[in-house]
Amino acid sequence: MEIHAKTVLLTGSTGGIGLEISKALAAAGARLILTGRNLDRLNALKKNLVGEGHLAIAVDVASEDGVDKLVALAQTNQVDVLINNAGVNHLATHEQTSSGEITRMMTVNLCAPMILCSRLIPVLQNRTEAMIINVGSIMGSIGMAGSATYCASKFGLRGFTESLRRELADSNIRVVYFAPRMTSTAINSEQMVAMSQALGTAVDSPENVAEQLVSVIAKPGCIEQYLGWPEKLFVRINGLLPRVVDRALKKQLPTVLSYAR
Repeated sequence: MEIHAKTVLLTGSTGGIGLEISKALAAAGARLILTGRNLDRLNALKKNLVGEGHLAIAVDVASEDGVDKLVALAQTNQVDVLINNAGVNHLATHEQTSSGEITRMMTVNLCAPMILCSRLIPVLQNRTEAMIINVGSIMGSIGMAGSATYCASKFGLRGFTESLRRELADSNIRVVYFAPRMTSTAINSEQMVAMSQALGTAVDSPENVAEQLVSVIAKPGCIEQYLGWPEKLFVRINGLLPRVVDRALKKQLPTVLSYAR
């Protein structure tokens, strides 16, 4: 797809990755509908973007009212691309994760994208060509200690994206699963950052992730994109030989638990 002059609805626009995606898409000539929960931050972002006609709306994508507002705006502005980027994370052992944290992560990371897709498919089907990009994670393919709920939400998003892609295979809508690895953003708590440093985990910049996402839009045959090496290899190995990955990750368990507990 040629992104120039297309209208893109981006959730989580002011987050670390979302901010850079917004800049990259605007620079490529897209018209953006920016969403998030803080209107001041959204307006500040809109003001500094290249191009004209961008819109900002403060909504909670996890609420019915928020979804209704986004759908109405998408209909009025003839959205071509939906990017489900909003997400939350929390480092903790599962026994120490509250029911509220579990519900919030599953709602924002999985239920909200599913509902938005359901409501916006009729809008997207009216366009000559359209796209849905669900931003997942490498942890949507590899279960990690200390992140059980987050992994569950991203595993679910990956399965949903695969199913939806097959369901819409004869339509004008291309469905893509986009999976970054660890990225340097505010979604990561101090404990998570410290744990990653202790484990020697590679961390990407949000600018690099945004560049990769925009490049995916231009690739007609691309249906999924995993970022990072050797993370992409581990995804393959985990799918074929999960016990091998079990043994490798068990060596990291004491370090993970020291930060997750």
